[in-house]
Amino acid sequence: MIISWIDWVIVVVTILVCFVPALFLAKRSGSSTSEFFASGRSVPWWLAGLSMVATTFSSDTPNWVTEQVRRYGVAGNWQWWAFVLTGVSTVFFFARLWRRSGVLTDLEFYELRYSGKSASLVRGFRAIYLGLFFNCFIMGMVTLAACKIANILFGMAPWQTIVITGVLNVVFAAHSGLWGVLVIDMIQFFIKMTAVFAAAWFSLVEVGRRLADDANGWVGLKLLVAKLSTLQVVQTTGANPQPIVSTQDGAGQPILDLLPNFSMSELALMIFILPIAISWWANWYPGAEPGGGSYIAQRMLASKSEKDSLGGTLFFNVAHYVLRPWPWIITALCSIIVYPDLASIQAAFPNADATLIGHDSAFPAMLKFLPVGFVGLMIGGLLAANSSTILTHLNWGSSYLVHDFYRRFIKKDATEAHYVNAGRLSTVVLYVVAALLSLTMSSAQQAFQVLLSIGAGTGLLYIARWFWWRVSAWCEIVAMVMSLITSLAVPYLMPDAGFATTTIVQVGITTVAWLITAFVGPTTDRATLIAFVQKVTPVGPGWTAQRAAAGITDGEVAQENRIGAAFVGWISGCVVIWSSLFAIGNFLYSSGDPTRLKTAWILTAVLAVSGFVLLRVTQQLWSDSTASQAREEARVAKGG
Repeated sequence: MIISWIDWVIVVVTILVCFVPALFLAKRSGSSTSEFFASGRSVPWWLAGLSMVATTFSSDTPNWVTEQVRRYGVAGNWQWWAFVLTGVSTVFFFARLWRRSGVLTDLEFYELRYSGKSASLVRGFRAIYLGLFFNCFIMGMVTLAACKIANILFGMAPWQTIVITGVLNVVFAAHSGLWGVLVIDMIQFFIKMTAVFAAAWFSLVEVGRRLADDANGWVGLKLLVAKLSTLQVVQTTGANPQPIVSTQDGAGQPILDLLPNFSMSELALMIFILPIAISWWANWYPGAEPGGGSYIAQRMLASKSEKDSLGGTLFFNVAHYVLRPWPWIITALCSIIVYPDLASIQAAFPNADATLIGHDSAFPAMLKFLPVGFVGLMIGGLLAANSSTILTHLNWGSSYLVHDFYRRFIKKDATEAHYVNAGRLSTVVLYVVAALLSLTMSSAQQAFQVLLSIGAGTGLLYIARWFWWRVSAWCEIVAMVMSLITSLAVPYLMPDAGFATTTIVQVGITTVAWLITAFVGPTTDRATLIAFVQKVTPVGPGWTAQRAAAGITDGEVAQENRIGAAFVGWISGCVVIWSSLFAIGNFLYSSGDPTRLKTAWILTAVLAVSGFVLLRVTQQLWSDSTASQAREEARVAKGG
């Protein structure tokens, strides 16, 4: 790409606007581990929500979405749209429970919920397993995307990208702690959204120029929809298939359709049936964990109240699934016109490393059509996307390694300054490991499937532990071990089975294993269970005996949890997100198609009704959360 001095000025200004405010937070963040890893538990809902959205909007996300659209059509996005069910359930069933627990990290929860050496073992092992292995693997995915983008746009070698982004991210993560991450995330969110909308618009301008010699985005959108309405996906296997061909026989997956062609059974199973029926509750995936967890739990725990925890998580899910997808999807659809195959991408960027070229390279390839000024904004936006995710993962992973492993098991009596410095050192180590891992990966889809595979079958446990006393630390150990073993053994024993089939088998084996452990294995001691019930007030028949022993009445449980309202909120929240997401899509597709326009208006009406219900339920739960906090403060004051 040709980058003017104006673009470079915009890049510098963008970096300064994002990062300079964080410099002033170092003193506050460095005062204690609570400030460094949890912002002193004083984060308002809107800042927590913006930070969650910015974190999940990483440099690999538009690349991954582009790959799904090019390989499986727009319906391929059901692989992550299905996690709406997970995210909204966290809002209404788990956000307030996490905040009530009062732990600093979600791993500290293990020694609140379980007892004995097994609880300590789970906490320590997962601190390394998640904080180091899983965390670095995710950062490796993000770093791989950054390398591909920089290679396409600037011809940079991977090591150059790793060094530049690493210095920027590690310095600020180590310097400013979670407060700095939150402030940087807030600013970066708006920069990133502006950049991706610009990318979608100028991609449409290029399509208009190519198909009608009319450099107009609205013309480009109309021509794009007309052209792609004749195209279907007919080949979806292999590492880098060339799947987009014109067909008239209906044997393939229409590119623009929002639902899969169920006659393509293997494709429908992978991109829709598996995610919507199993993955959302059975698979552990960072940012969409059943029951909440990882950096989402970190933001909930850092919130200043139950109300802020619920509100921030709700805002995150609406913004995550409604505001962001369509600019990426439109850019991906335009890339099919401009770069119909991988050879065309390589031809357009002859100096790019051929080993890095894949369907996920099509997104950065489309950025060459941005005009002066917007190029600088996009570069700044991509840096922001990379930094918001890496900064969060460095701080989150560091919290596990320092608070849940080093402080808990290695050095228990050091000063707060010592642990903060240990956290800063661990951020450097984490990034180095992540950078090395990124050099072993080939595509965003490959890494996505690896993560889902390793966490297959553990998700239901992370839900059940809030509702059933028999879930123990040994259940967690068995689930982790079995998910890892099956992720290796099942593909080996079933080499001809697709990803969806092997995942279903893995989920079944792992789930049965930990359920058997729940009934025949060691249980959590009674005193720990009663203390947990007194602190968190969980709902459900799985805690009846423990609530009775703790002196908590059914009326108190109902008042604290409002489970009926939570179910209504869950259902209405999912409907709000899906109806608004698909209404936008049908409006974009509707030029010259009255059927799509009618569908768009019907979905808008559904959005209005479900939105009204969601608002009423949320207001009720917010009011209850405020009252619950007041009761808790009164109990603490009385006890003191």
